[in-house]
Amino acid sequence: MNLPFISDETYNNIDYTLNYLPKAEYDNCTFINCNFSDSFLSNIAFLECDFIDCNLSLAKTKGATFKEVTFKSCKLLGFAFNECNAFFLSINFEGCQLNLASFNNLKLKNTLIKDCKLEQTDFTDADLQHSLFENYNLKQTIFENTVLENVDFRTSYNYNIDPEINKIKQAKFSKNDVVGLLRKYNISIE
Repeated sequence: MNLPFISDETYNNIDYTLNYLPKAEYDNCTFINCNFSDSFLSNIAFLECDFIDCNLSLAKTKGATFKEVTFKSCKLLGFAFNECNAFFLSINFEGCQLNLASFNNLKLKNTLIKDCKLEQTDFTDADLQHSLFENYNLKQTIFENTVLENVDFRTSYNYNIDPEINKIKQAKFSKNDVVGLLRKYNISIE
């Protein structure tokens, strides 16, 4: 299916819950303070786009493409990244709410996740090699069979990562929060 091509546009303060974003290939576009909550983004392509102060919570994403996309100060509650086109997926986050988001089975190498809330987010079977989790609250975030090699968690907190069921070779953790690697053993560290 050939989608219309839209390039270098800026969209400000648009509520896409009333009228959905038209299916197209958006290249180098910027979306500022737009509401996509519970809207349909399925089969839409976003290439080198920026989302700033947008609400994308519970958006329908089946087959959507996010290639070299940055989310800044966005609300992405329950966002199903695992339903997006995994082949081109490359995303970065700064100051976002990603609670209850799903990244199952995705390859997200070299991803930047900075100053975000990731409570109850699911990274089961994901590959996050060489990613940076900077200043994250990872409360009840699920890491199961996740590749975390060379991931930097030094400024993240509230994580619970089981080294026996995840690959954590050369991952970086702060001394103060290393208890997040030992929680399953129910031991006391003083």
